[in-house]
Amino acid sequence: MTPKASIRAEADRLFAAFQAAGAVAVDADILLPAETLLDLYGEDIRAKAYVTTDPVLGEMMLRPDFTVPVVQAHMAHGADPARYCYSGEVFRAQDHLGAQARESLQVGFEIFDRQAPERADAEVFALFGALLAGLNLRAVTGDIGILMAAVRGISASDKRKAALLRHIWRPQRFRALLDRFSGRAPMPAARAAVLARLAAGEPADLIAAAGPLIGLREADEIAARAATLLEDAKAAPISALEAAMLYDLLQLQAPAPAALTHLRGIAVHLPAILPAVERFAARLEALQSHGVEVATLAFEASHGRTAMEYYDGFVFSFLHGEEVVASGGRYDALTAVLGQGRSIPAVGGIIRPHLVAALRGAA
Repeated sequence: MTPKASIRAEADRLFAAFQAAGAVAVDADILLPAETLLDLYGEDIRAKAYVTTDPVLGEMMLRPDFTVPVVQAHMAHGADPARYCYSGEVFRAQDHLGAQARESLQVGFEIFDRQAPERADAEVFALFGALLAGLNLRAVTGDIGILMAAVRGISASDKRKAALLRHIWRPQRFRALLDRFSGRAPMPAARAAVLARLAAGEPADLIAAAGPLIGLREADEIAARAATLLEDAKAAPISALEAAMLYDLLQLQAPAPAALTHLRGIAVHLPAILPAVERFAARLEALQSHGVEVATLAFEASHGRTAMEYYDGFVFSFLHGEEVVASGGRYDALTAVLGQGRSIPAVGGIIRPHLVAALRGAA
């Protein structure tokens, strides 16, 4: 086990480097209102966070990460543009005993800048790469924005597109929906039976026959959901060509320049992704100007899809085997959600100093 003093020293080194890069040091409360996190991520966050109840403030969570409180603080009274850094403990609940720490230090760096988002992406990635040099890490990049643009551009109903977008961060569920919406997988028997029953009578009659209402949904909400299910069952499948392009995109893994060429080929059939692809091209130019060797930089179109659900553009990780030593990405939409109508492009990431310290100690 790496001594805490070594971990703290590594955290201090990283924190000082971020300050030297122009970031303003910020602090964040350890205990955060649960309502904000639940609104952003849904009930899934409960499995990842420690939840408690305050008699005055209500339900609270131990800080699962820094991004949300930093964004809230910036949107309330931050300058434009701005750079921030932070260092402190985060807490992640575990459903089993294992190597992953329930409490660990994170050191992070964030840029809020509306003038040149792709250059900001490159700055963050290059800075992290320089700080982690010599550790023999594998860098992987991706772009959630390209996948989101592809979903928005297919010829499917708004409800189907919304369902796919909602589950982008749940790859298995996303794939199951795509298989069903494209006609590649048969409808599950249980769902077919429910639809047959709904089609056989009025929702109000079925609700009445089911007995007293149990739970939080009212009868009109249940009826609306039944109507949505019936409407979806009548929808035409996603076209074979569009579905093929989505499946191709999900599986894309290649060096960044080759990935760019491939994505431009997909854009011929899914033109909705072209603006996001050109942003990818601009980012590669910016990365190259920062000295990053883009010719061998790994790009995976599905990278980052199991992380927290605020990433909506460029994503990256620095890996040692399966361990994520550092990660980050772009989260423009989060600033709009927390900014009460205002927004600003934002990108950032975190480094786990206990992993860095362990790797340096093993060198």
